Amino acid sequence: MGAVAEAIRREVLGWPGVTAAPHRFGGVEFRFRGRELGHLHGDGLADLPFPVRIREALVAAGRAAPHHVLPDSGWVSCWLRGAEDVANAVSLFRMQYDRLAAPES
Repeated sequence: MGAVAEAIRREVLGWPGVTAAPHRFGGVEFRFRGRELGHLHGDGLADLPFPVRIREALVAAGRAAPHHVLPDSGWVSCWLRGAEDVANAVSLFRMQYDRLAAPES
């Protein structure tokens, strides 16, 4: 795991209840309460599942791109070009964590 992925992993695993395991398509997957927060493919890509309405807002704001394989789903892809992209990726994982931690989730 490279420096970018390690920085994201360290931050996300610091949140209560978050676990990590190998992802079925490679990389590392983060889970909370039995649900996937998202996953990293090395130092180059983070994929996260959101409802379509949130995905549309994230893409419109330039914070993420439609998923690289499933562009019509709620999934987003966050390309990691370097350390400058860590904060945005962490904030996307935090958005997903907060959604899943909410009482109605």
